[in-house]
Amino acid sequence: MEKKSVSLEGKKVIMVPYMEAHVPKYHEWMQDPALLEATGSEPLTLDQEFHMQLSWTQDPHKQTFIVLDKEMLVGEFTHGDPHVEAMVGDVNLYMNDLDDPHMAEIEIMIAEPKSRGKGLGKESVLIMMAFAVENLGIHIFRSKIGDSNGASLTLFQKLGFEETSYSEIFKEVTLELQVTKPRHEELLNLLGNVVTHT
Repeated sequence: MEKKSVSLEGKKVIMVPYMEAHVPKYHEWMQDPALLEATGSEPLTLDQEFHMQLSWTQDPHKQTFIVLDKEMLVGEFTHGDPHVEAMVGDVNLYMNDLDDPHMAEIEIMIAEPKSRGKGLGKESVLIMMAFAVENLGIHIFRSKIGDSNGASLTLFQKLGFEETSYSEIFKEVTLELQVTKPRHEELLNLLGNVVTHT
């Protein structure tokens, strides 16, 4: 499956493909122990981060977007321009459940503290879900969140995700959302308000 390069524009965010130009700032974020813990990530060198970015853009089982805060954009938005000045986080989809190709794991990170609590994470997750249902045939979304990450747990529960399991070892809650017909309509309506740039 060939990955299309698209940017998705909502009311508050623009989600752009993860580009090489984003890596230095992304790497800077991932030096923060709190973000590493919240995302369950290991610290990487800048070189490893560049390799990771390349592998992510080529992997058909991953879909990742960098989240831009529209309020921080300098000048007009141009698809293909990284707009590093407005980078505030990322949203990812992993489609690696071989038993169920219609299931994807979704995660969101708003790394910039000044951009939290503004609804950017919620809008990014909804746009990503609408995109995944429409373009990737996903019907079940799963999210694994550390039990100390209250903001993420609250966000996904508000979106209708329900807890399916808890890992005592990893101190992690697994939440799932089945995309029912009404939910699909809702997401499609949302996608109607999203501008796709190619």
